[in-house]
Amino acid sequence: MMTDILFLVSIPGIDLGITDAPGDVSVTLQLLFLLTVLSLAPGILIMMTSFTRIIIVLSFVRTGLGTQSMPPNQVLVGLALFLTFFIMSPIAIDINEIALQPYLAEKITQEEALDTAVVPIKEFMAEHTREKDLALFFKYAGLSKPDSIEDIPLTSLIPAFAISELKTAFQIGFVIFIPFLIIDMVVASTLMAMGMMMLPPVMISLPFKILLFVLVDGWYLIIESLLVSF
Repeated sequence: MMTDILFLVSIPGIDLGITDAPGDVSVTLQLLFLLTVLSLAPGILIMMTSFTRIIIVLSFVRTGLGTQSMPPNQVLVGLALFLTFFIMSPIAIDINEIALQPYLAEKITQEEALDTAVVPIKEFMAEHTREKDLALFFKYAGLSKPDSIEDIPLTSLIPAFAISELKTAFQIGFVIFIPFLIIDMVVASTLMAMGMMMLPPVMISLPFKILLFVLVDGWYLIIESLLVSF
């Protein structure tokens, strides 16, 4: 009985041959390109959006508070991710209107859609990139000064945008550290004056730093500062 059932089941054939048809090759290359883009999606999210600045500033806040793992990494990354979606939503809307929808309506080709979609992203990155950082990569690549943002290659714009974001994030982090540092110094000086050398100042300053952060509504101020910076 089992043998009869196996004979009734049809096994699909697999063709391992190489085709010379231009259409088949084009579809294969498009699928390969799509898989490559999907595999690079995390890198695109980190290097071409506001995610880098946000996650670094939030990490500085946690370090300044001295709470170690509070908030957890999952909370910080999730908050940074949704803030990134909020900040980048106007750009996503522009890409949908000028590139995705015309492509789905078959008004433009895939190459034209990609060239059009990258323009809003370039404008965003160029707006938050220092000329000094961009000139660094143009100099070592031997490129001349571009006439417009569209002429800036992504190979130079992305790393220049990344180091500009790192500098901005560290500048904001330095400002965040100052009030926490003052509290640590005051507590340490007070403990030394009282002769309590063996008591760790961090244990005493931590509640005061948390109290100060809560009283001034610190998370609201941090998020507001991040949104205004963009």
